[in-house]
Amino acid sequence: MAVLPDALINTLGGGQLEYQAIQEAKRLLQLGVPFTEPFVNRYPLGPSLGQCCGGVVHLSFEWLSSSGLEPLGKRLQGPEPDLALFGGGHVGQAIVQLMEKLPWQVTWIDSRESIFPQSVGHNIELEHSEPVHSAVAHLKPHAHVLIMSFSHAEDLDVLQQCLVRQRERHDLSSIGLIGSATKWATFKSRLSQRGFSEADFLGVQCPIGIEGIHSKEPEIIAVSVVAQLLRTQERTQLLPANY
Repeated sequence: MAVLPDALINTLGGGQLEYQAIQEAKRLLQLGVPFTEPFVNRYPLGPSLGQCCGGVVHLSFEWLSSSGLEPLGKRLQGPEPDLALFGGGHVGQAIVQLMEKLPWQVTWIDSRESIFPQSVGHNIELEHSEPVHSAVAHLKPHAHVLIMSFSHAEDLDVLQQCLVRQRERHDLSSIGLIGSATKWATFKSRLSQRGFSEADFLGVQCPIGIEGIHSKEPEIIAVSVVAQLLRTQERTQLLPANY
């Protein structure tokens, strides 16, 4: 987190810990005496902060010069995960509306160029692809994939290319396919006829979304799917580097 005289950048998560950190940073700014070496303050997460979490947090304070503002943005931002979203229908649109508010980079892909809205968030890239499955080869490494086109035939083609890519590169973080258990059983049968095995299918999530949410409203489906996606990304970050 950066504390500037007239702005805050990022967050430590709120609460008393963040409040105390901001107050300390403001005190240092008011002194107006730059320090060259970072220093560390110790914050017990107990009664002194009005908290009962337990444990201790150590915060490092570093003086930021005006020339360091641009590099700071990159340091605080960190790498953003990528999502390749196939399908511009109601659920796809609802997912994009959520992703516009999250620190993700989204490539939104459809074979129908006219389906996209006139304006989207800065982190959303629109891609018209015909045939739509040809876009799979150019997805960013470690991207998460969600497949929800207007056509089961398109869904099947996109999924097949994702499985081919996983065989060749094994570099997609996750593959999610919208649909019922019946749809997934049908897809597995057809893909088996094309030479794919149960080992290939292990990396596919279908149906998608958090278990126990059964609503068919696009916005509710989107919340469920994005929540599952965030959980999957958290687990991906915890995997060993050579996984």
